[in-house]
Amino acid sequence: MTVTEPPEIATEPPEIRSARRRYVTVCALFWLPPGLAMAPLVLLFTERGMALTAIAGFYAVHSLTVAALELPTGGLSDAIGRRPVLALAGVLNTGALVIHALGSTAWALTLGMVLMGAGRALASGPAEAWYVDSVQACSGPGADLRTGLARGSAATSAALAAGILLGGALPWLLGTGPDLGARITEATGGVVLPLSVPVLLGAAVQIAFVCYVLAALREPPRPPVTARSVLRGIPGTVLSGVRLGGRDALVRRVLLTTAAAGSALAAIELLMPGRAVTLTGASASGAMLFAGLACGGFVCAGLGSHLAPLLARRTGSGERAVLAGLGVSTLGLLLLGVTAAFTRPASIAMVGLGFALVYAGFGAAGPNENALLHRRVTGEGRATALSVQSLAQQSVGALTGVIVGAMSPGPWPWLLVTGVLLAGTLLWLGRGGGGLPGMPEPVEAGERVP
Repeated sequence: MTVTEPPEIATEPPEIRSARRRYVTVCALFWLPPGLAMAPLVLLFTERGMALTAIAGFYAVHSLTVAALELPTGGLSDAIGRRPVLALAGVLNTGALVIHALGSTAWALTLGMVLMGAGRALASGPAEAWYVDSVQACSGPGADLRTGLARGSAATSAALAAGILLGGALPWLLGTGPDLGARITEATGGVVLPLSVPVLLGAAVQIAFVCYVLAALREPPRPPVTARSVLRGIPGTVLSGVRLGGRDALVRRVLLTTAAAGSALAAIELLMPGRAVTLTGASASGAMLFAGLACGGFVCAGLGSHLAPLLARRTGSGERAVLAGLGVSTLGLLLLGVTAAFTRPASIAMVGLGFALVYAGFGAAGPNENALLHRRVTGEGRATALSVQSLAQQSVGALTGVIVGAMSPGPWPWLLVTGVLLAGTLLWLGRGGGGLPGMPEPVEAGERVP
């Protein structure tokens, strides 16, 4: 049986299909290194002698760095172009991963978090802004964005899933057989641990990301700018970003929801590695369990992202699709909280189900949220808008990390962030479709007009 593409995709200009492929590739290459580092990083810091409170502090430094730089770097991308900003982000992330893999002191690890936060801030909007600019340059402001955004989000989830599975498996594999990990540690004088290997591999992938961005992301020339003019424009960029959420109710809901999601993800990233070690009894096997759980979660996120356009059609609008996706995520987070007090083997299955629900819901909600956001902003401020969104996620995530890191282990940290996510979900109750003022949201094949 031959499967044909939907008419709105099959008749697309080749330029749009090319832009989508490049955007998907950039998403995959950028997010594979964080995936490789996600499973071993907290445990690597622990092996270096860092307490959980110190690790929470490292992650808070990362989030606060992102928060401080989000709006200025978003404006930088709008001023000098998407490609150079993305390349610089890859360079900073490469340095951060090398420091995290080899560093053994608190100041070095803090420096790594600052570099990683700066890289994250630089990369939070340019790739998506480049894709939207490219599509709208070919088909106008009413072009379908949701399909490409969904595929980019699915590629991000797939890269994170593959990276975290490999990142969790490598230290375990190095410890089997002839115990190659011990030999590497001995040969390097303790500088390279088995948990360091996936992080170093991530640094190598970041170098490939920089090369691809410089070679593949073409964009029209921009008027020349000077460092002084860019710096002079930063206060205005920050002010416009702050005003963005104040003057538009839909954008404000997107930002508040992103903040709530950032709270949930920060708790998962900080608490789950230790929870996995508790369930297995050893750091290497705990990293492997966490990698498996997170990999399954990101696979579900990719599936949710792939189905985001379908969810919007079935529910009748992008806003109702956001509500449905966030409701599923809230249910999954509640399940993680309920099972946090148990250590029986059956708990692993429940944790896996919770992960699946959390990430599938976020995957389905994200492209629909961003499609709504892009129809509220113009190309001149697109990267700034995405930076405001990332700022909301990172700042609330940093605060959440500090709070849950100081709380006693058990269900209460999980239930706290479940309440935050539920509050963000309820913002979308009773909301209909939306687009630019005076312009309805594009109706895809089969979608019902509210």
